[in-house]
Amino acid sequence: MSEGADQERGPSDGAAYFGREVEALRKDMGLSQPAFAEQLRYKQPQLSKVESGAVLASEGFAEALDRLAGTPGVYRRLRAKLSKQGHPEWFVPYITLEETASGITDYSCTFLMGLLQTPEYAAAVMRASFPRETEEQIKERVELRMRRQEVLERPEPPLLWVVVHEAVLRTVVGSKAVMVGQLEHLAAAMRSPHITVQVLPYSSGAAPSHLPFTLLSTKGQPHAVYTETPMHGGQMDNTATVVAKTVTMTDRLRAAAESEGGSLSLLGKIMEDHAK
Repeated sequence: MSEGADQERGPSDGAAYFGREVEALRKDMGLSQPAFAEQLRYKQPQLSKVESGAVLASEGFAEALDRLAGTPGVYRRLRAKLSKQGHPEWFVPYITLEETASGITDYSCTFLMGLLQTPEYAAAVMRASFPRETEEQIKERVELRMRRQEVLERPEPPLLWVVVHEAVLRTVVGSKAVMVGQLEHLAAAMRSPHITVQVLPYSSGAAPSHLPFTLLSTKGQPHAVYTETPMHGGQMDNTATVVAKTVTMTDRLRAAAESEGGSLSLLGKIMEDHAK
């Protein structure tokens, strides 16, 4: 999937808005942060970050608010709505499915997918896509992208399988220092039992696909395919024929790519090249 311009212009203050609602609820209940956090069964520093708008509350946090406030589903639905704020309408269907997917399979041949990007790498991607925007606008876009990574922190995160072309890892996005940091982050992510990364090397020749795509699964079964075009944004397709063809394409990409061990070794060599 292309991870360039997946957001529309304008500030994204969903986390700040939700934080103010949480603070208002706490004060209405006459509780201090430590006392409120204890009743929510969360740590006080986590509550502080939510109230300040530093992070958007997790779905579990919102459910804890509903339990404590006696408002079944209210805070959970508000959090879900705010989590999509700042994204263009055509991207919302993808975000909705990404948040609940049991599996996410991605082919990255332009930029590394958003769920694995560092803030510095994401900022460089955004700056290239939106050269006329202010630093504050770029920062807001990066923060919105980073929030998407919360799906990997769920109690039962999706199984993420990424095939990334070697060209993506060798292209200097931002600077060589940014790339070293990004590849270190990728190598660390590969240690997770929920994340598999394979590198499709130059030596494999012509790739089975020349376009990026993301295949999302629900309940363990392939469900829909997300693709983007420069002129028309992105689209979801859950027709059986398209999903089946994408599954076959994914199998061919996995077969052509390096093994996990080979991918990690190639990743290390590329990192050394960037560090020179």
